[in-house]
Amino acid sequence: MAKYIDNVNAYLSQMKIKQTYISMKTGIDTKKLSRILTGIQDVSSTDMEKIANALGKKTEFFLSDSFSVPDIDEFMPEKIAFYAGEPTKRQEKIADNLLRLMENIDEVMSAKGRLLSMSRE
Repeated sequence: MAKYIDNVNAYLSQMKIKQTYISMKTGIDTKKLSRILTGIQDVSSTDMEKIANALGKKTEFFLSDSFSVPDIDEFMPEKIAFYAGEPTKRQEKIADNLLRLMENIDEVMSAKGRLLSMSRE
């Protein structure tokens, strides 16, 4: 599993992701995570999956022979991510509604324009 750990460490370094963030996202204790990422403690398949999921990847991504870390310059510098805990069901529903609104914003705005045009006639 040394390849997995090497690849995860390279990814964390290149993407400037802190271990504390991974710990919060995975629920893995910070000390245990540190031992895993330094190779002192063996990583279990469950922990591998948790770490990969926290990074938005599949475990296989970090086990790949053709592993390459994306250049951080490929990402928009205005984007910031942080972990704020698990959302409640109500918060998930609000987020889903906002996403649907954003996906259909063009239709919403063009409908508003058509209504205003019709009201002027």
